[in-house]
Order: sequence, then C-alpha cells, then structure tokens
Amino acid sequence: MQKFIGTGVALVTPFKEDLTVDFDALIKLVNFNIENGTDYLVINGTTGESATISREEKEQIIDVIVKTNNKRLPLVLGIGGNNTLAVVKEVSTRDLSQIDGILSVAPYYSKPTQEGFYQHYKAIAEATEKPIILYNVPGRTARNMEPATTLRLAKDFSNIVAVKEAGNNQQQYNTLLKDKPADFLIISGDDDLALGVALAGGSGVISVIGQAFPKEFSKMIKLGLEGKNVEAYKIHFKMMDIIDYIFEENNPAGIKVVLKELGICAGTVRLPLVKASAELQAKIAKYVSNF
Repeated sequence: MQKFIGTGVALVTPFKEDLTVDFDALIKLVNFNIENGTDYLVINGTTGESATISREEKEQIIDVIVKTNNKRLPLVLGIGGNNTLAVVKEVSTRDLSQIDGILSVAPYYSKPTQEGFYQHYKAIAEATEKPIILYNVPGRTARNMEPATTLRLAKDFSNIVAVKEAGNNQQQYNTLLKDKPADFLIISGDDDLALGVALAGGSGVISVIGQAFPKEFSKMIKLGLEGKNVEAYKIHFKMMDIIDYIFEENNPAGIKVVLKELGICAGTVRLPLVKASAELQAKIAKYVSNF
C-alpha cells in the first residue's frame, strides 16, 4: 500500500475561542501540509479530539477536508471505539468513496483480551473492503495489543494492511518488523521513535508534530526510508525538544500552541482537555521563533 508510506499527519481539529470548529483554520492547515511535503492526511483521529466531536461536526470536517484536498493526497479516516457494533455500523454505512483507508484505534477502557482484539478487528475487516490501519496505543487504551495478535490479523485479512504502533516500545517495533508479512506496513505512532523505526525497516509515521513542520519532518522520514541515517538524524536532533514539549502536558494542547505560533490556528481545546500552561507556551514560543 504505497499510499501509506512516508509521513502521514494526524490533523488537529482547530477550534475558535467559543469552541466551535474553525473551518478556515482547518483549510489553512490542510493546504499548509499539502504544499510542504506531507504524504497523506489522517482525519478525525484521536489527535483531532474525536471523542468530543459531534456526528454533525464530523460530517462537516470530512466534507471540508475532502473538498480542500481535492484528491491531491490520500486520506485516512479515523473510525474506532470500544463499541464494536457501532464501529462496524459506521464503517459499513458511511460514504467512503473519497477515503483511501481507515485508521481504527484499539478498544479503550474495556481492556479486552488478545482474542477480544482479534474478534473486534475481524468484525471491522469483514464489514468493509477499504484498507484498514490498526492503531495500538496502550498508553491511552489501557491494554497493549501484542505483536502476535497484530500479525495474526495481518495474515488473516487482506484489507488489514498496516498498524500504527504507538506503544513507545522499540522491542515491540522490532518484533513486528522481524515477523510481519512482506506487504504489511509498520507505521510509527511515536514521533520520538519514528526515525529509528524507518531506519529499521518501517514504512514511516503518522505524526503529530509533522503537521507543524511538514517540510522538515517529512524530509527526515524520507531520508530514514532511504537509509541515510546521518542526514536524517541531523533533523531528528533539531526536533527532539519540540517533540518532548508537545506531549509534556496533553495532546493536542501542545501541538495547537505550535500551530498558534505559526499563525495557523488557536490553541483552544475542548474539555476535559485544557490549554497548555503559560510555562509550556513560553517554551514552545521560544523554540518556534528560533527554528
């Protein structure tokens, strides 16, 4: 699946100060990424605060991004949750004609067994012909989907084409890379580990920081995929601090401060998230001004 190799970005959902969706800022963010080297866009992922987006807002967000993108980049849509039947219903009834793939986060809070993970994703895979990217993020879901389960799904369902692995566990990445089917993609969901994963044989990243520095971050990943580690690590070292900063308090409050400093959108988030602290905003502002 060549569409999902390189740098994808998990787009934020810009909000105005009154907490309504800022569609003008969203258009600006999409164009900024398309024009500066991003390879594909992820809509309504967890970084997009999908948990606080209404169904009507989701429809509007998809429509605006599809129209703005105008088929320039592949689009991946986040459809996931811990209610398998609800996920299956959305996957099977939503118009996905303009969508290239589905990113489906592992069930959260419920803490399923490994067999539960398998049956959840089996139901989703059987409900659509669209390519599916699994999303393992145990720090948020409270349960790790083990490599054996991911690889079992990869081998059993032809439309499960990739995993966005975000366990911040290098050994788990290595196990997946060692044992995966030849055409299955291992995509980093950890900005700080993304280059190392690419150099080890991964297929790239679905990034948070990448949407703010698309030119530099996508170049770093491209160099990593080409095995040019010395050149790639020069960019990685330059971006280490800002990657730490954006996850210091909560995501996406940190990345929204970066985007605010770049003049793209406000730093507003919806409860239960809160804006970044004054101290963190100052650190980010200093970094961006010196970048």
